[in-house]
Amino acid sequence: MTISWYGHSCFKIANQGGHLTIITDPFDKKIGLNPPRGNVDIVVVSHDHHDYNNIKTITGNPFIINSPGEYEVKGISILGCSSFHDDKKGKERGTNTIYLIKMDKIRICHLGDFGQEKLTDKQLEKIGQVDILMIPVGGTYTIGAKEAFKITKQLEPNVIIPMHYKLPGLKINLADVKDFLKEMGLNGKPPVDKLTIKRKDLDSKEMEVVVFKL
Repeated sequence: MTISWYGHSCFKIANQGGHLTIITDPFDKKIGLNPPRGNVDIVVVSHDHHDYNNIKTITGNPFIINSPGEYEVKGISILGCSSFHDDKKGKERGTNTIYLIKMDKIRICHLGDFGQEKLTDKQLEKIGQVDILMIPVGGTYTIGAKEAFKITKQLEPNVIIPMHYKLPGLKINLADVKDFLKEMGLNGKPPVDKLTIKRKDLDSKEMEVVVFKL
């Protein structure tokens, strides 16, 4: 499996061999970053905002998933779990969908624009074991560093990929990823261009934070 990042909460996940790809939360250029383009098999959208639902630039007639439920697409299992975009049970920003993607025997959890202080017992039960966690850390519209730290402890993934934080050119006011690394007690390893990983790599891996270059 290979994971690449476009910025914000948008990742491209390609299976081993690269013949099947997923895009998460595609944004439009209004946020100041270059939107994802190209042929994709599956697009998952956590909520209906312009910085998360720009599917018009995606080609290849992808299967669109934009709501909670259980999906099986081209041999890939995806579970959408309902959550809130804020810590007021959705009264301020509405709902958000967490996605658990099972590909190459690896379980990826993408939290989308998650805003709750913590995951509920019901959500934890639905999500289950997580190998790779994609978690917002920039605050303002989602959880910040402190809440993100607590949620990583709830899920205990092998790999943590922070997202939705301050970036050069981004027109949304968010906190720096360094705040999250500080909460985790890490100085941070050098950022990577992409992450290539196999199931066997995870079996002996302790919790690790991977920050992407943009």
